[in-house]
Amino acid sequence: MAVYGYARVSTTGQNLDAQLAALADCDHIFQEKRSGADKDRPELENLLNTVRAGDIVKVTKLCRLARNTRHLLEIVELLDEEEVGLQVLNLGIDTTSSTGRLLLTMIGAVAAFERSLLLERQAEGIAIAKAKGKYTGRQATARAQSDEVLELLQQGHSKQAIADKLGISRSSVYRITKDNNE
Repeated sequence: MAVYGYARVSTTGQNLDAQLAALADCDHIFQEKRSGADKDRPELENLLNTVRAGDIVKVTKLCRLARNTRHLLEIVELLDEEEVGLQVLNLGIDTTSSTGRLLLTMIGAVAAFERSLLLERQAEGIAIAKAKGKYTGRQATARAQSDEVLELLQQGHSKQAIADKLGISRSSVYRITKDNNE
């Protein structure tokens, strides 16, 4: 049985010191500086590929491990399939017990509920600001370049080359093309 730690911060300006200190008793600590929203987290993948039956994974907080409830439950399910326990230090949760698994699921659900409330409040605030004329939203940067996109298309450039040249997404190039054809 091995005990693995996982430590993550979102930006290079942040440091892992507090997490590493809390995980000091682990046999090995996987660490990275990546956004939790980033699906591509190589060290998390390495951890998940390394653990074996009977191992334990420790994290200091749930938010260091997963970006949302669904992702959390996917990770927990993966660990369960491998018969690997998860310990969340700040909450005292240990999924090797039924109570720990229940608590983890409940906390994940509450976190998702809080996130949806936040998004609702944000939408309400935006609606109020729009009604007062104080919120105009993000400027349409790609559509402002429609003429350039169409000209480059006529010159025979690929959609990807146009996107790269103008600093817009390829889907924006397709959207502009579609709008022009209608």
